Order: sequence, then C-alpha cells, then structure tokens
Amino acid sequence: SDISEELTRVQSHCSQFAATLELQEPVGRTLEFLTQEIQRELNTLGAKSNDAGISRIVVGAKVELEKIREQVQNVE
Repeated sequence: SDISEELTRVQSHCSQFAATLELQEPVGRTLEFLTQEIQRELNTLGAKSNDAGISRIVVGAKVELEKIREQVQNVE
C-alpha cells in the first residue's frame, strides 16, 4: 500500500509540534491535539503496511510518542 500521504502528514504534524514548542504562550492543548493526530497517522501507517520492518518502526514510534504524550500532559 502507498503510505506516502500518511508520512507527509506525520512530518507536517511533527513540524507543527516543534514550532509550537517555540511559542511563548500556553501550548499544552495544542501539543496534546498534535500528539493525537500523530498517533492516528501512525495507526494508519501500521494498518496499511505489509512490511515487517515498517511495522517495527511504527511500534517504536508509538512507544516514543506515548512518552511524549505523558510529558505534554504536564505542559500548560
């Protein structure tokens, strides 16, 4: 399956996440929303991929994203 669209969206969400971290205002909700969007894209990537290597990468990314999500919950 073609996963290029999902990869593009994940990259966009990650760029937005990084830019949001630079803001001098409360960003907790925005970061939380972006982590949810990244999670959705990773889920779609995992479901569409028939490649074991990609599946391992997706699982690793989801583990790291969960760590980020836990940290984001402490951000205002």
